[in-house]
Amino acid sequence: MTFERIIGVHVSDDQEYQKYRDAMEPILDSFGGSFGFDFKIAAVLRSKTTDPINRVFTIEFPSQQVMEAFFSNPEYLEVKHKHFDRSVESRTEIAMYERN
Repeated sequence: MTFERIIGVHVSDDQEYQKYRDAMEPILDSFGGSFGFDFKIAAVLRSKTTDPINRVFTIEFPSQQVMEAFFSNPEYLEVKHKHFDRSVESRTEIAMYERN
């Protein structure tokens, strides 16, 4: 079983966002998490939010509990504050589910 989320974000600073990804991926790996898909979006044809989206990705974890532990990890939160909060204008959770 894998716990997966599909997230849409509006990246306003590609360089700073890449710093976020570079710094957070080792932490993500240590929790057994990974990115499944990652897309830069040229156009959104339909959306359930007014927030703009220019990047969509999936992020996977061994379980929901592991995902929650990762997103509340102090080291991750420091990286998020330093890079994500400065590079992403909006975040939209598209889906969250367990899959075999």
